[in-house]
Amino acid sequence: MSDSPLDPHRAGIDAVDQQILQLLAERRRLVTDIAAAKVQKGLEFHDPAREDRLLAERVAVAREYGLDAGVVVRLWEQILDDSLRVQLTLAGERRLRGRVRSVSYQGAPGAFSHVAARRMFGEDGVEFMGAPTFADAIARVKKGRADAAVLPVENTTSGSIVEVYDLLIANDLAVTGEVRLPVAHRLVGLPGSTLDGITRVLAHPQAVAQCSGFLRGLGAEVVYSWDTAGAAEEVRESGDPSIAAVAGEEAALERGLHVLHPSITDRPDNFTRFLSVAPQRIEVEPGIPTKTSVVLSVGNEPGSLLAILAEFGREGIPLVKLESRPNPDDPWEETFILDFEGNETEEAPSRALDGVGRKARFMRVLGSYPSSDLRPHKRKPVVAPRQHGGTPAEMPAALEVSVPKLARRNGAGDTVVEVGGVAIGGDLDPVLIAGPCAVESRQQVMDCARATRDAGGSLLRGGCFKPRTSPYSFQGLGFEALEMLAEAGKAHGLPIVTEVLSPEHVGPMSEVADVLQIGARNMQNFALLSAVGKVRRPVLLKRGMSATIEEFLQAAEYVLAEGNRQVILCERGIRTFETSTRNTLDLAAVPVLRQLTHLPVIVDPSHAAGSRSLVVPLGRAALAAGAHGLMVEVHPNPAEALSDGPQALLPSDLQLLWG
Repeated sequence: MSDSPLDPHRAGIDAVDQQILQLLAERRRLVTDIAAAKVQKGLEFHDPAREDRLLAERVAVAREYGLDAGVVVRLWEQILDDSLRVQLTLAGERRLRGRVRSVSYQGAPGAFSHVAARRMFGEDGVEFMGAPTFADAIARVKKGRADAAVLPVENTTSGSIVEVYDLLIANDLAVTGEVRLPVAHRLVGLPGSTLDGITRVLAHPQAVAQCSGFLRGLGAEVVYSWDTAGAAEEVRESGDPSIAAVAGEEAALERGLHVLHPSITDRPDNFTRFLSVAPQRIEVEPGIPTKTSVVLSVGNEPGSLLAILAEFGREGIPLVKLESRPNPDDPWEETFILDFEGNETEEAPSRALDGVGRKARFMRVLGSYPSSDLRPHKRKPVVAPRQHGGTPAEMPAALEVSVPKLARRNGAGDTVVEVGGVAIGGDLDPVLIAGPCAVESRQQVMDCARATRDAGGSLLRGGCFKPRTSPYSFQGLGFEALEMLAEAGKAHGLPIVTEVLSPEHVGPMSEVADVLQIGARNMQNFALLSAVGKVRRPVLLKRGMSATIEEFLQAAEYVLAEGNRQVILCERGIRTFETSTRNTLDLAAVPVLRQLTHLPVIVDPSHAAGSRSLVVPLGRAALAAGAHGLMVEVHPNPAEALSDGPQALLPSDLQLLWG
């Protein structure tokens, strides 16, 4: 015991400090009650005006006590900040808990992912299921065997976990929450093991990256294990005191292992960020600090990524993270996962995402979710005036058509769809898409490709699977025709366009075709529309024979909503009482669509007319009406065509149309 004359005073300070801590704990309890009431009543969590008033009152009282106002301000800011974080954490947990009864994670019980899952969802009534790999954890959610999965995405020491990011990009799941977990790795071994006696260390690759300095100094052999808790389990089962594991303390205690070294991470502030994913997105109440995660891909042109980021800068939205991954469908493109501060339902983020969607080739919002890493702050968006870039005038009030939000023109400019170096849309020169109604033979499609190229055409079209009114009509050669079409397009430098009829064909056809066409008969095949919306190939959507313009745009919205922003609209004639033509070409649809939507609009006069003699004049009229291009049928010998011969142009007609 010390006999210092200061001891009584220090004891008094200790007692006061104890009271302060007790009062802070009591304040926290009251804060949680308030948070529960806010969740129940749907009230906002952040009230800046009340915070400012409280702070002024506390400073006034502090001055009466002779305290330094600056100290009190700093102290109360920390207290208020802590209160808000407690409320937000509780709100996020309550949102997730109750809905989720089973959670998958990668690893064995006691792994850090398991700890993160318990922190995120609680333990009452929740089943936690370990999986060997991250892919297995996600597969359980996709198959309905788990309500959610918890996955690590980045660590402050070792960086991003690219395997998980690749899985987020590849799988159609929503991000519903996050937790930031302190990760303290220990070296653990059997009772009786000593640090000097360790010759082999079992560790997960991420743990090795986070403890590389210590492990190099230890000099033992490092063997990769599938999981930190799994490594601890292997040590227990081995019974070998010369083997140790890198694991968390909880994993060690569960298995009766001893801690040989209490802290072996390279950095003391070692944190891992975990995300929860589920089949459906969640809604986040206003006032809760929120992050939004987005997957997008852009072209490899100079400034393409800068144009995307400028949309967020224009709206004053802070970006939190930008992760780049190779695009497996195109080695010359990058896929990005972008996190920004804000809720996708708020006005400024919604405008930014709309602008990004016009410039990105693919965009999918993974979800908006509460984030305890963010503290609300007042932002004044700096909104620069947007230019139309030469697009048609604003829609006159007389055009009363309901346009869905993603397809709607809102002043952000036109979408330009790029296909193999060919750009379609905006104020660019119109393009010609030509080729046979159906691919019949290698020679036939080669002749059509040559004619298209010689006439100045930009893309080669050809039917491989043909939807026909009569079951006895030629149905196409299928994937054999797709190979012929691809060969002809490559031989003559033309990207290829072909129709896809069923969702199961979308994957294999998108590996070959440059543009996937949705025919008129499938315009409202919503399963097919959703399927093409999930791939990174432009989609050429034809208007249904009896579809209104509003229904046409709603069909396009199905594709856009799934993330694919490369949609080309095609007017191909509608069914009316008139019988002199196969269909009635609705030329008015071209300027109407250009006023209503930012998407490119082309015209197919072949199917509208049904007669070769009408294709050229109707095509020229469509261009005069403002179409971004034409799609016509051509055949070296229309009289012998297996489908739609009467409307197919000869190669010389193609020269007349486009020359």
